[in-house]
Parts: sequence; structure tokens; C-alpha cells
Amino acid sequence: MTIHSSLTPDHAFLAGAGQEDHHDDGSTTTLGFWIYLMSDCILFAALFAGFVVLRGQTAGGPAGRDLFDLSYVAVETGCLLLSSLSYGLAMIAAHRHRQTQVLAWLGVTLVLGLLFMGLELHEFRELIAEGAGPDRSAFLSGYFTLVGTHGLHVTAGMAWMVVLIGHVLHRGLSSDNLVRLTCLSLFWHFLDVVWIGVFTVVYLLGAA
Repeated sequence: MTIHSSLTPDHAFLAGAGQEDHHDDGSTTTLGFWIYLMSDCILFAALFAGFVVLRGQTAGGPAGRDLFDLSYVAVETGCLLLSSLSYGLAMIAAHRHRQTQVLAWLGVTLVLGLLFMGLELHEFRELIAEGAGPDRSAFLSGYFTLVGTHGLHVTAGMAWMVVLIGHVLHRGLSSDNLVRLTCLSLFWHFLDVVWIGVFTVVYLLGAA
């Protein structure tokens, strides 16, 4: 007895392609996000290069050693490093499908991110109040541009995190949400690495 398939060759091809697209959706999204991060690496590399060139151009104004309080910046750094740890714990919980723990650790990460940004904005306000705003010298223009761009990225990451918390509350730890959590994890850890560079190049070397 011969059994004839109800799918024509064209239909079978389209069905197979659809299954392959569905299977590759998460990996394709993650790969695309890696490409985005590489473009962000180029952006920050340019900002770091610009700052290094300009850091000696103080126009007779204050230099880094006159402005930066390393103990204060160490607290900022601690907040961001701890937020990276808490996000890592959120990812461990996500892979174990423990939704409550994921939401709790994302909440901790968000609070630490808010603390970091609050400290950074306070630092900016104090510098501007002392007459060391971005228009004071090329050095300060480079400083505010580099550190401010990083801060904008952190703010965008926190907004993304709030949206993602809503997704997890509404849809749980679906495969799509796991991909989104992974992409945000890459982004958040990337910002942590960039900040280590900022702390070293801008603050440690600047205060020396």
C-alpha cells in the first residue's frame, strides 16, 4: 500500500524553512545583538581616544586631580559591579525557571542601577556648581561626553529592564523572554566593562 504525502514539494520546503526560522530565532537575535555591541565598542573606543587626547587641555582650569574624589567614585563603581552580579544571579534563576527569583534579582539590579545614576548625577551637579562644567575646558568636555554617554546607556538599560520585568510578569519565562533577558545581560555586563575602563582611565589616571 502506497501512502502519498499531502504536502507538495513547495509546501514541504516552506514548512521546513518555517521550522528552521523558528528554531534559529533566538540565536539570530543574540548574534544581531552581539553585532550591535561591537558597534558600541567602536563608539566608546572613539570617546576614550578623544578623552585621552584632551585630558591635558585644561585651559588653565582644574584638572582631574583637583576634581575627582576616588572614594566617592569607588562607591559608584561598587554599585555597578554589584548590579552586574545581581543580574548574573537573575540569569541563573531564569535558566532554572524560577520566575520569582528572576524578578527579585532584576529588582535588586534596578535599584543598584538607580543608585549608580543618582551618584553620577550628583557628581555632575557638584562639578557644574564649582564652575567645572563641560564648557570650562576641552578636558571637561571630553570627561562629560564620555561619562555622560555611559550614563545614558545605563539609563536605557534600566528602562529596558523595567519593560522586561513587565514582560516576565505578563508572559512568564517564555523562550522569547529568555532571549530578551540574555540580550539585556550582554548589554549590562558590557556597560560594567566599559565603566571599569572609565574608572581606570578617567579617575585613577586623572587623579594621579
